[in-house]
Amino acid sequence: MAKKKAAKKSAAKKPAKKAAAKKKSVRKKKPASLGRPSVTAEELLYMLFKDNYEARQIFEFLRVETVGELEHYSPQEIVNRLARPVVESVDRIRRTLAEKNRCLAGDMAFALEYKAALEKNA
Repeated sequence: MAKKKAAKKSAAKKPAKKAAAKKKSVRKKKPASLGRPSVTAEELLYMLFKDNYEARQIFEFLRVETVGELEHYSPQEIVNRLARPVVESVDRIRRTLAEKNRCLAGDMAFALEYKAALEKNA
């Protein structure tokens, strides 16, 4: 009788080890996917964003017309392209004001540096 109990215990332990071994197997994760696109790359942005005037202005600035053309840009690249003209305009304003002995709020240091650089070059 003791042999039967020992045989049952060893038989019960063997499948448990196999199950534990199966759990340890590493599954490869599939790359994240958005799924099947609901619009084609040739879809016109004007039609897709017909209710979003600001988005259409950005597309016009970037000179893109289709979803495929827009997908070539990263979000940060779009922001940089949109911000560059504004930054350049503000810099021109700062320089012009400094030439006229004026400055924007909190911009006295730039005005002084710019005037000093102008005087060295003159």
